[in-house]
Amino acid sequence: MRDHPYASALASDMRAFLEFKAGVGVDGEAIAWNMWDLDRWCSANGVTELDRAAAEAYFRQRVGRTSTRQTSWVSYIREFARWLRLNGHVNAYVLPGDYRCRSERPIPYLLSQAEIDAFFGAAAVYDPPSPMAWEAAALFGLMHSCGLRTCEARRLRTCDVDLDGPSIDIMWSKGHRSRRLAVTDEVADMLARCGSRTDAEIGEDRAAFFCTGKGNRLGGAAVALAFRRIWSLAGLPEPASGRRATPYSFRHHFAYANIERWGREGTDVMAMLPYLARYMGHSSFDSTLYYVHTSPDFMGGFSSEASSLDSLLPEVGFDG
Repeated sequence: MRDHPYASALASDMRAFLEFKAGVGVDGEAIAWNMWDLDRWCSANGVTELDRAAAEAYFRQRVGRTSTRQTSWVSYIREFARWLRLNGHVNAYVLPGDYRCRSERPIPYLLSQAEIDAFFGAAAVYDPPSPMAWEAAALFGLMHSCGLRTCEARRLRTCDVDLDGPSIDIMWSKGHRSRRLAVTDEVADMLARCGSRTDAEIGEDRAAFFCTGKGNRLGGAAVALAFRRIWSLAGLPEPASGRRATPYSFRHHFAYANIERWGREGTDVMAMLPYLARYMGHSSFDSTLYYVHTSPDFMGGFSSEASSLDSLLPEVGFDG
């Protein structure tokens, strides 16, 4: 993890906070970078404590300088504030849960079954001079089968894969939540073949299940590049503008394909949403209901009904 040059009045607290997080197994670049961003802002504005005025001002300027709706960084600021309060900073302010961007969610690219079949047909013959030659089909196959976030697939460690279960452990994902996912025997066989090849080519002592030629964890750019090359190899269209398929499209497909299947089978979709939310690692039903609205077969009356029922559904948490 990069050693950022913290220099504000809260620098020593930030370093202690990061040491605490590392001590409980959370040692990520994202949290260190976000502390550094807060540190720079505190230095520039003469902030000496993260009280309510400072926390809210930082939130406003951070939202104002980003064009995306992603606010995962807010959780880091909340955690730091909680840590400060536990360590004697009584004025530290924990931003409430409703502090988030209000921009509209982008409509996801909805993969068709024909596109999925063509993609994995191309992935089977994709042959770059790197471990992605055998890893790509398994990595994207896992995302498609389990609805994983791209980062969750990239960060999967060898110790997180239980081929006997069979299951995989998603550790410290979005919002620092962890979950164990049961997988089918077919997925387990796919992972076993990939893991055996990587063991033979790279070595069994690597930490990352999907890795580079040097045994390091794959970066997001490498996964995106592999996806684009396989998409092109499959002869699939690449629009010059508008929505484009990305690795994350497999997660979208997992969600709405399950919703549509339950609908076709006559299963109570609303009763199944808590299970879908838990499997996908959603912190609330807002994210899960989003897929009801974007699912092609549920754009009409059902999505309106789902919205009206949202307030009746409890949140599903994944503390662990």
